[in-house]
Amino acid sequence: MTLLSVNGVTKRYGGLTAVDDVSFDIVAGELVGLIGPNGSGKTTLLNILSGLATADAGEILLADIPCQRLTPEQLAHRGVMRMFQLTRVFRRMNVIDNLLVAGRALGLDHGEALTRAHALISELRLDAVAALDAGQLSGGQMKLLEFGVCFMVPPRIALLDEPFAAVHPTMKEIMGAFIRARHAKGQTFILVSHDMPVVVELCPRAICMNAGAVVIDATTREVLNDARVIEAYLGGHAA
Repeated sequence: MTLLSVNGVTKRYGGLTAVDDVSFDIVAGELVGLIGPNGSGKTTLLNILSGLATADAGEILLADIPCQRLTPEQLAHRGVMRMFQLTRVFRRMNVIDNLLVAGRALGLDHGEALTRAHALISELRLDAVAALDAGQLSGGQMKLLEFGVCFMVPPRIALLDEPFAAVHPTMKEIMGAFIRARHAKGQTFILVSHDMPVVVELCPRAICMNAGAVVIDATTREVLNDARVIEAYLGGHAA
């Protein structure tokens, strides 16, 4: 079943076309890598999909229902959750309370939210820092906390923007295991990452963007071996 349809989405900022007539479908349960060089439009597209920006043209369907005019809050209640390249957590609130706020905002009662928070803290190996303010955590631990916030209520689709960037290898392993476990249970992901080994390991399918447009949408191996993708990354002609 197609969960998300992106049809002809375009976003302009003055004379710059940041996203140029982008179209693709995401089937429920897929884990899709969204790759491309810096400035290719990946984060802008995630901003549109998560309601932080509005497309100038095109249509976005979530389970066949148009959603391109919804706010981030409305999309979150419909199951679209987002992780940011620059981690967004409540830094003056402890780890447990960060998770409880997310759970209560999405409709959980206190007891259920507390149970889920403790389960996620254990799975993400944050037990030793659970009582600390988020601002006291390392960058990698804050990323793990943001994973927990996104999954207090399992989303229909999780949009992950560079979750592995500048993260300690141990934290990266925990994140990778978390994504694999959720994907095995049918969770849908779009993963933006410059970490190509991780994309190859996790994502059966990849979409490559360059200059705002989709260059190729195929299996990850096909995408990474495509001459247009090599040229986009290296800035020259592929052999």
